[in-house]
Amino acid sequence: MAQDEVPQENRPQDVARAPLSGDELALRRRVSDLEREEVGDVLREAAGEGRLSYAELEERLEKLYSSKTYGELIELTTDLPNGLNAPGVPATTPQYSGALVETGPVVNVFMSESKRMGNWTVPQRQEINAVLGDVTLDYTEAQIPFDDIHVDVKSILADVKIRVPQNAIVLLDSNPILGSVSEQEAGLGAVPDPNSPAARPKTFHIRGTAILGEIKIKRGPRLSKRLGLT
Repeated sequence: MAQDEVPQENRPQDVARAPLSGDELALRRRVSDLEREEVGDVLREAAGEGRLSYAELEERLEKLYSSKTYGELIELTTDLPNGLNAPGVPATTPQYSGALVETGPVVNVFMSESKRMGNWTVPQRQEINAVLGDVTLDYTEAQIPFDDIHVDVKSILADVKIRVPQNAIVLLDSNPILGSVSEQEAGLGAVPDPNSPAARPKTFHIRGTAILGEIKIKRGPRLSKRLGLT
């Protein structure tokens, strides 16, 4: 045996790496362009509320579009009220409940903000009037007792977001006037799971008028919900 040769049994062994936890895997998960867009909306809302200066907004947007993992997205929004939650940290989402009603109270927003999210009972008909404000209506965790839901939206220099279940049927009647009304496509995620019980999709009849404003219809739960972190 050569003098500098170490016997096989005396050689140091490679230390086995401990498997990554679910939280660590979630932080390393690669993100999509759609998820970056959702975080961009959070940053723009924060700037509109005065929580971020326009210089800070520009800096964070630059980092956002070069981000590759969920952990990087968390760092950009951790100090914002509507930011993403770190794995294992529960979300603080306003909860609503109420009796079954056919027509809900009109949502009137003027230079302010209104959000309805979490577990709430959906009325069959909802009217939204937004002027120089922001409205978010999230149906993805709500109790929807009706097969058909009617939403009438008027946005004047305002930003209105409506988030419907992934498999929802959306019948959109849009009337943008120097504004924008957009609908996210259903995509492959809307295909029913053959192993799950059959569920009849809800039909959303949405009539949107945007005058120098924006109405966005999105599908599926928020990013943190899709990752199972809240």
